[in-house]
This record gives sequence, C-alpha cells and structure tokens, in this order.
Amino acid sequence: MDTWILVLLCIAAFGAGFVDAVVGGGGLIQTPAALVLLPGLPIATIMGSLKIPSFSGTLFAAAQYLRQVKMNWKLLVIMMVLAVPSAFAGSMLLTVVHNDFMKPLLLVVLSIMVVYTYAKKNFGLHRDKSHSDAQQIIYAVLISVTIGFYDGFIGPGTGSFFVLAFIALLGFDFLHASANAKMVNLATNFGSICLFISKGKVIWAIAIPMAICNAAGGFIGAKMAIAKGNKFIRIFFLMVIIGTLARFAYDVITER
Repeated sequence: MDTWILVLLCIAAFGAGFVDAVVGGGGLIQTPAALVLLPGLPIATIMGSLKIPSFSGTLFAAAQYLRQVKMNWKLLVIMMVLAVPSAFAGSMLLTVVHNDFMKPLLLVVLSIMVVYTYAKKNFGLHRDKSHSDAQQIIYAVLISVTIGFYDGFIGPGTGSFFVLAFIALLGFDFLHASANAKMVNLATNFGSICLFISKGKVIWAIAIPMAICNAAGGFIGAKMAIAKGNKFIRIFFLMVIIGTLARFAYDVITER
C-alpha cells in the first residue's frame, strides 16, 4: 500500500474521531474514505480494520467526558453488557450478507431525525426527568440491542443514533447524551472487534496508525464539546445527520 493512501486514511481518522467525540457519526468520514482508498479489500475487512480506530477514538473521548460529566452508571452497565453481544451478532451477519438493503430505510429514518431536531428548538437542550426507573431500563435495553446490532452490521452514524436515543427516549440533554453514548459505543465497538479479530478481518498496518489519529481527534473533540455545551452540540448534530443523510442518499442513487 502506498504511503499517501495511509496518510489520507489517517487524516480521515482524525476528522472522524473529532466528529464522533462531539455527536457521533465519525463513520460518515472514515468509512467512505476507506472504501474509496482501499477498493480491492472486502467490505468486512475494511469494516473490521476501521473498528480499531473507532474504538481508540471513542475511548479517549470517553475519558474526557468521564472527568467532566456525570454518568448514569445504573443504565450504562445494563446497556454496555447488552451492546457487546448485539454488535458481535451484527458483525457476524455482515461477514455473510451485504447490508445495502438497509440504506433506503435509513434514508427515511434520518430524514425524520433532521426535521424533528430542527423543528423542536429545545430538543436536547434540557434534561427531562419525567421517566420512571422502569421506563428507563426498558428503553435502555431496547437502545443497546437495536443500535448495538446496527453498529456491528452497518456502522456509520451509530454514535448519532445513540445520542438521539438518549435524548428522545431517556430524556438526556445533548452533553449528557454524548457523554453516556460514548460508553455504550465503546461496548459495541468491542463486540465487533472480537468478531472481526476472530475472523482475521483486521489489517493492523492500517488500523494502528488510524487508531492513533482517531484518538487525537476524539480527545480534541470531546474537550471542545464540554467547553461549548448543548447549543454547539445541537448544531453539530444537525450537520452530521444531514451529512449522513446525503451519504446514504448518494449510495442508494448510485447503486440503482
């Protein structure tokens, strides 16, 4: 592999780490770059290799959030335990079937997300404490299983889906949603990594340099999100969701 390809992948990894640390969705940058620059590799091998930098970036971002933001450990333990096998199962399915049939559905879901977040001006700016403990646990199980499986099977946009779910279903504000989402995203990445390593789908010569750059982006992104607060994260969230929507729209149109 040419050095310039690895350099471009590392630049993409840094950008992905930064975006992912703020609102999730770093795969929007990292995954297309890898697919374009590594056309000769199987999809499962590319996704497997990208999970390593995704994990490192999320880890460094989570470390920053842990120092500054209060975590809901009661929910997080449940969600992280369930997210690992869910992502493992999604990645296992990815190794035997293609995931393109999901993209038209995601177009609809993402469109709804953009309209709702933009129209509801106070969405995610304040915490909603009206949920009972039982409701939170039910929602936590649902979120971790469904989005965990999605992360293993498709990947891009997972962090954004987690943030949205924490706000819409669990009543978190953007800052606390981003912080808590990082912990669950760590678990989903770990579950996928276990599967991809066991199947020999990780190219370490690509994964390790990208992991270093993704971690640097995650560190900087998390510090900025903490410093700027909910309004900044909300705007960034809308930008990332619109970008993800455009990405899937392009995929659907070009594959027809």
